Amino acid sequence: MKIPSNLKYTKDHEWVKIENDIAIVGITDFAQHELGDIVYVEVETLNETLDAEEVFGTVEAVKTVSDLFLPLSGEIIELNTLLEAEPEKVNTDPYGDGWMVKVKFSDASELENLLDAEAYKKLIGA
Repeated sequence: MKIPSNLKYTKDHEWVKIENDIAIVGITDFAQHELGDIVYVEVETLNETLDAEEVFGTVEAVKTVSDLFLPLSGEIIELNTLLEAEPEKVNTDPYGDGWMVKVKFSDASELENLLDAEAYKKLIGA
């Protein structure tokens, strides 16, 4: 199971890559493995401003539907449109082509609430 050390993580199994004031968000390798085959990703919050831990979308697997929680407060400025045609990218490349949204975050202090790779490994027992 991959847990890249250059990313931040949430207790809800989202990963966050920070590029200036933009956060790229997806679900972790652990999460996609637990969910199974992803068949649909729904995000209807484009151009909306949400608080940290609010639901920004859902991911549907063969057996279940799971909410996606925003790791940082801010405006969702971009969706990964590749997932509309190829939701399985979340399974095959969760940290690359399987990213879900880009967020212009509004409160950099919230970064302190995120887990580093070591803390995330402990959370999932890896």
